[in-house]
Amino acid sequence: MYINGARIVVESLFKEKVDTVFCYIGGAVIPIFDALHKHGRNLRLIQPRHEQGGTHAADGYARSTGKTGVVIVTSGPGATNTITGITTAYMDSIPMVVITGQVPTGNLGTDAFQEADITGITIPITKANFLVKNIEDLAPIMKQAFHIARTGRPGPVVVDIPSDIQKEKTRFDYPEKFALSSYKPKENGHPGQIKAAMGLIQKAKRPLILVGGGVISSGSTDIVNQFIDRFGIPAVATLMGRGINPRKEELYLGGIGMHGSQYGNYAIQKTDLLIALGSRFSDRILGDVVSFAPKAKIIHVDIDPAEIGKNKNVHVPIVGNIRSVVSKLLEMVEVEHRYGDWILELTNFRNNHPMTYTPSDGLKPQYLIQLANNMFPEDAIVVSDVGQNQMWVSQYYQFKHPRCYLSSGGLGTMGFALPASIGAKIGNPHREVLMVAGDGGFQMNIQELATIRKYGLNIKMLVLDNAYLGMVRQWQQLLCKKRYMETEMMGNPDFAEIARVFGIKSRSISRPDEAETAMSELAESSEAMLIHAKVEREENVLPMVPAGKSLDSALTQI
Repeated sequence: MYINGARIVVESLFKEKVDTVFCYIGGAVIPIFDALHKHGRNLRLIQPRHEQGGTHAADGYARSTGKTGVVIVTSGPGATNTITGITTAYMDSIPMVVITGQVPTGNLGTDAFQEADITGITIPITKANFLVKNIEDLAPIMKQAFHIARTGRPGPVVVDIPSDIQKEKTRFDYPEKFALSSYKPKENGHPGQIKAAMGLIQKAKRPLILVGGGVISSGSTDIVNQFIDRFGIPAVATLMGRGINPRKEELYLGGIGMHGSQYGNYAIQKTDLLIALGSRFSDRILGDVVSFAPKAKIIHVDIDPAEIGKNKNVHVPIVGNIRSVVSKLLEMVEVEHRYGDWILELTNFRNNHPMTYTPSDGLKPQYLIQLANNMFPEDAIVVSDVGQNQMWVSQYYQFKHPRCYLSSGGLGTMGFALPASIGAKIGNPHREVLMVAGDGGFQMNIQELATIRKYGLNIKMLVLDNAYLGMVRQWQQLLCKKRYMETEMMGNPDFAEIARVFGIKSRSISRPDEAETAMSELAESSEAMLIHAKVEREENVLPMVPAGKSLDSALTQI
């Protein structure tokens, strides 16, 4: 059939089994929205209050469901407003297709009204991007975009479509398959390298598994749990790798790095074999690169060859899909090893350095996170913002399933949590969604409260208000002797009152004796609710490994 470019976009979405689109209309995408009106059928359209909010919502939808997030915005400022969301997704390997309108092809490069070179702008922050200049190329490009976004190491792709291409007609023939000689992700690891890895595993006395975000994005949590259980090897996780849940509790040692548990960091420093699965060895994990895991040989499994050896030299590199590689390792098992002495050593260290919190004077954020952990269902999705609130969630909330903890890891995007929780709830309508944010980050996309109200989303929100940009203030306390410059947030509004203006149930608390009742009300509410918690102003996230220092030099007080 002969249809215009706008309808090709819509039909392509159906071919790719897209059910939800986060979109904000503008002049350069009117034809696409008209096609959605006429031919969108059961496609669900979600209108945010800002394009950045919509992009973060698509990100939250993708993280929580494993599907590809889809965004449609107009040209110029509409497109550039997605940049932070695209970069957030790129840094954390989140599959997303962002469709942008563009000025007519004849006006490209003329500084036309609302023209921006979005493909040029997004080259460093996308897996691929396309400017469609020929209507015949549109359907194949849409196929390529979705294929690239969701295969190999996932990531965002931009498709920029001029308005005249949206109106032009051609025969719709959507490709069933896609092949590109320059893009062939390697799914299966090299047999020789896998065999070498097994040799190291069989010889190790103190092995440790490092679970990264690649385990979650590849859908490999279950088989990694099997691997941990079969071998009895303890595991730690990066911020993006939360959700590992072996049968024996002592085999999981929590987070590592700058604000990791002391026992997790201890395990890293004492292991003789580190099996890294889908981790990019970021600076927040490594600390001092030279002293990181100083006694260990390292096996690194990652589908992206560029990550292996980039930040930390490894002994056995394996390029491939984690599920495939771990499955082959499990098939090679002849003798199941148990590491009783090693586990006992780690257990004793954990017992002497527990990550627990005892309520004290003043309303403490750690206490609120512990209450949430105890009151919300095990499969609840928790979306944290960035800063101290992010680290407290990471430390005190126990995640036992994959895709239950959403946060901006690589880019560290303040303002992520509120819109991302919208995407998570839309993708998982029957699960509880808890948003945790600080007062600074919450105000960056506070307009999305209107989106929650519009679509009747039962999202629970906890705003930890210390009237500071807390994490930066903590650094100023450590490095600048409390010379707090531009980190105070005095004059914050009453967030509970703002929520009520948006038609959302809310309450404020400031004392520890109010906390349990308030958190119980939040967990049990049948509608959206916000708690404005005025917490202790100068509470710090501890333990803390100073930047560039060894993991065994953590501070327990500042």
